[in-house]
Parts: sequence; structure tokens; C-alpha cells
Amino acid sequence: MTPTTATTAEPTPRTGTAQRTPPGLDERITRALVGAAVGDALGGPVEGWTPEQIAERHGGRVTGIVGPWHGENWRTARPIAPYHKGDGHVTDDTLMTHALVRVYDRVRDHLDAYAVADHLVPDLLSPRWIPELEAEALPLQRIFLAEKWLVARLHYGHVDPREAGAGNIVNCGAAMYMAPVGLVNAACPEAAYAEALEIAAPHQSSYGREAAGVFAAAVAAACRPGATPGAVVDAALALAKDGTRSAIEAVCEAAAHHDDFESALAPLRAAVEPFDTVGPDYRSPSLGARRPSRLHAIEELPVALGMLLVGGGDYRRTVLGSVNYGRDCDSIATMSGAIAGALGGEVPADWAATVAEASRLDLHAPGRTLARVAREVFARDLERRRAHEEAFAALAGAR
Repeated sequence: MTPTTATTAEPTPRTGTAQRTPPGLDERITRALVGAAVGDALGGPVEGWTPEQIAERHGGRVTGIVGPWHGENWRTARPIAPYHKGDGHVTDDTLMTHALVRVYDRVRDHLDAYAVADHLVPDLLSPRWIPELEAEALPLQRIFLAEKWLVARLHYGHVDPREAGAGNIVNCGAAMYMAPVGLVNAACPEAAYAEALEIAAPHQSSYGREAAGVFAAAVAAACRPGATPGAVVDAALALAKDGTRSAIEAVCEAAAHHDDFESALAPLRAAVEPFDTVGPDYRSPSLGARRPSRLHAIEELPVALGMLLVGGGDYRRTVLGSVNYGRDCDSIATMSGAIAGALGGEVPADWAATVAEASRLDLHAPGRTLARVAREVFARDLERRRAHEEAFAALAGAR
């Protein structure tokens, strides 16, 4: 199975037939961010339901953008979450991802826990258009409780940013928006992993923080020229620890036996279930849900990597598998969409156009911004490396 990495065609010197030129850095970054947002918007309206419930509600599998689960009653059907999920609206996954891009745009260098306190938290307190609320509001008013933690702990509690994540519920909250970290560290999974762990420290602990690092590493690995879905999984496994590593191994082993998401839905759920603390009923979590552990993992990242293998890296197949899996499928599709996009997978233009219009977002602008930042950061890294090499050589008596 190979990912879709096509952009332009050129004649080959030997045969004269067309071959595909892999996308470069700027295009991979843009495809990853657009891919994440579109995956998020496709998954939002069916989040929390099972594959069987999704098929019953929509008369079969979801194959594109659909409307709210409760139709015109979306405002009142769930009073605790009166959000217009569906019709191409992005959710908090994309709001947080774009917020992190803006932080990189301000800092224009690698980020740490203090950058989250100094820049990300104020961004969450700045009015913006919130698609699911169909109004301008503070992002704080839309993000989930696990993300509100950032504001409570850092803005109001003045907790040390490096320690603020301790005590928060352990979920995919930090991992879901770490794609920009992998893109700034494109082709270097180790650096992406380390930076994401630092950035996630104010937000999460335990396997939630670990998943943030591994997801960023997977995105960075996907940017390597010639990368395949299997190589991405290998890079993730090389860095993942404890239950996160075990969950990825189990899910990807199950995924290796499938090339169609329909047949993979139940096996992937069965493979991740021993590591998932939420339990069988996503809308009624178990008593042990979301507590720190070295034995468990979030469900979303292993399943996203599994669907990447099942879909062969093809964007459409990968994301539709993630969406129809149900449960926290907006975050699963956000992650798998980002990785497939970084591999070079082409996001369907009609999906992207619908999401951009419905959400009132320029989906390509964050990619252009982050590509410029990534190039600047790489240049700084080269300068720092050369300075270190010179100092170490002098210190070691090489001169």
C-alpha cells in the first residue's frame, strides 16, 4: 500500500511516460493542515456514535460532509453542547490547531511551555468567529473542559507552565492540535516528539501528553521524502512509550490484515479496547476513564494510525475510515487527515471548499504561514548547530 503523493506530472527520461513529482515542504504543510480541518469537519456531526448508529442514521456509511445528527434541533438536543456540528463546520480540534499556528507565527522559533502561557492562552481569550456557535465569541467558550483547564491554570491560577497539566483529565485534548509541531520539525520525528511533550506539559499528563508527542512525531515522519504509512508507524513506535506504544502495536497489527475500512472497523476497536479507559459506551464513560496510567492510551491516535494503514495513506479512504469508526471520530479524522496530508495525500477540493465556506476560514492561509515559520526555524537550527559544533570541536581539542 502506498500513499497518494501526486502533484505534477513529468515525462520520465527512460520511458517517456508521466511520473509524479512528490510535493515539497510548503505543499505538505498546507495539505496536512487542510487535511486536518476537513477531517475534523467530516467527523464532527457523527462524533460519539457507533459505526452501526452512524450507518442507521445516514442510510449507510458517511461518504462526505453531512448535516447535524439531530437535524434542525441541534441547538436544543444537547443543552450542555449546543453546537452546530455538521454542514462543514470545524470543531475545537481545528480552532486549537490554528491557534497554535498563530503562536508559532508570533514566536517564530521552537515553542516551550511558557509560550503556551504567554501566547496560546491569550489567543483563547481573543474573540474569533466560532463556526459551531455561528457567532463571534471567545474560543474559550467553545473548547472542551480539558482545554479550558489551560485558561484556569495558567491565566487565573498562575501555575508553573511546566507543571500545569498535572491533574487534568487525560484525553486527546493536547494531541489533537499538535500537527503544527510535527510540521515545524518536518522530517525529524525525534525533535517533534520532544517539542510536543514540552508544549503539552501545561495541558496534559500521562498518556495524553505522550500521545501529543507521538502524534507530532508521526506528522514529522510523514514529511520525509518517500515516506509510507508503514514508515510513519515505525517512527511512532520508535518513540512511543508504555501503553501508547502497546496500543499502537496492537491496532496496527490488526490494521495490517485489512485494506477496506468497512472490515476494519470492529477489529480496530477490539484491538484498542484493552488500552482505552473510556469504555464501550463513549457517551457514558467508565469510572476509570481518563485517569493517569502507564498501561493505557488514548483511543484516537492508535486508531488514526491504523486507518492510515488500512487506507494506504490515501486521504479520502483514510479519513472516511476514521469518520465511520465513530466515538471520538472528529479527533481521529483530524489526526489521520493531518498525517495523510503530510504524506502528500490530496484533500478533495470540494470538501475543502465547503468546509472553508461553511466555517468562514481560509484553510490554506495557516499552511502558508507555518511554512514560512518552519523555514526560519530550520535556518536558526542550522546556525545553532554550527555554533555548537565549533564550540565542541574547540573544547575537545580538534583544532
